[in-house]
Amino acid sequence: MIDRTVAPGFSKNFSFHLPQPEIFTLTNGIDLVFLPDVRQEIIKLEVVFSAGKWYEPQNGISHFTASLLDKGTPHQSAKEISEFFDYYGAHVEIISGYDYSSVSLYSLSKNLSKVFQLFGSILTSPTFPENELELHKKLSIQDLKVNNKKNSFVASQLLRKNIFGKDHPYGTSLEEHDVTAITIDQIRLFYRAKYSPTAIYLLGNIARPELKELIDYFSKLPVVKLSEKHIELNPFKENIHQPMPDSVQTSIRFGRTTINRLHPDFPSLLLLNHLLGGYFGSRLMKNIREEKGLTYGIYSSVQPLKQHCMMTIGADVNSEALLIITEEINKELNKLISHPVSEKELQVSKNHFLGNLQLEVSNPFSVMEKIKILKLYQLNSAFYYNLIQSVDSIDNKTLQACAANYLHSFQTVSVG
Repeated sequence: MIDRTVAPGFSKNFSFHLPQPEIFTLTNGIDLVFLPDVRQEIIKLEVVFSAGKWYEPQNGISHFTASLLDKGTPHQSAKEISEFFDYYGAHVEIISGYDYSSVSLYSLSKNLSKVFQLFGSILTSPTFPENELELHKKLSIQDLKVNNKKNSFVASQLLRKNIFGKDHPYGTSLEEHDVTAITIDQIRLFYRAKYSPTAIYLLGNIARPELKELIDYFSKLPVVKLSEKHIELNPFKENIHQPMPDSVQTSIRFGRTTINRLHPDFPSLLLLNHLLGGYFGSRLMKNIREEKGLTYGIYSSVQPLKQHCMMTIGADVNSEALLIITEEINKELNKLISHPVSEKELQVSKNHFLGNLQLEVSNPFSVMEKIKILKLYQLNSAFYYNLIQSVDSIDNKTLQACAANYLHSFQTVSVG
């Protein structure tokens, strides 16, 4: 019988091995990445396009194009499309991001052949009905009016504009005049120019004959070679405070551009961010939440994009405490630059960070997300294994040097 009065022994095992997917290079040059051996009888089929904000000729076009993809085909209306997928227990998810847009189909394995034809029509022959555009524009304007009254939303928008510049794709924010100006012709033009698949990701239990049918289908899609563009950063140099009438809280954001996943210091930066504000036991949380009670939560994060990477710190605070919190954040940044982290704190942060990384591959969908990141951002197949080894070997001198290099020159935005 187990003795419940004795704690189990501590076991440190931070192994991380992603399964190797099958990669089929189609005749049109597209890669289909297939991850089989899923226990559940499910399928996720994701088609990725280089059609995010980075590629749009006008603010909002990428978002509206993606949003209208499933709102009509030559033979089905938006209502009929929705009802059809609901009937078979399938779901279509469309995401428009900074770099990429993606269209995903979730289905039971047994129903894939029934729902794939309509899914293919959404990809290749959307009709972009005018009435759906007008409806979506009205809803977007309503959402904007609501969000523009939220301090946190406005602060995040202003921070990106400050860091990248108001005309940079990563810095622009959708405004009401942008929504109003969008036309159906602009959407159709953007679709024809940019909606050429970059890669296809297939996860789940699928019979080989069905796999061959998918390969044959996607091999026939035309592929447009997209030219990469370079856009200069044009950041603001001043910190900003925007008053928000009748608001008792203030949202504060620190932010700056930083190194990306390809830089050799990136593992150190990730661990440094985790220790600073990446989890509940971080320095910012202990100081500003637990010891001083000035906020419910304060966090820092590293957000890698294809062209740049951004590090941010954010919290919602009582307006009267804004100055104190700004000072305390700067104190914590300076401490990490000036003093080495203790061995105990370093080890706790390492264990938490590496444990979280392992949890991120606890199901097949998150495993495929990691595989997708490797391919889309042109990372080595051993990137995550090397990341774990690097983080586990970081000492406090390395972390202090990293802080000296990257924990300065933050821009500050506050709204409230």
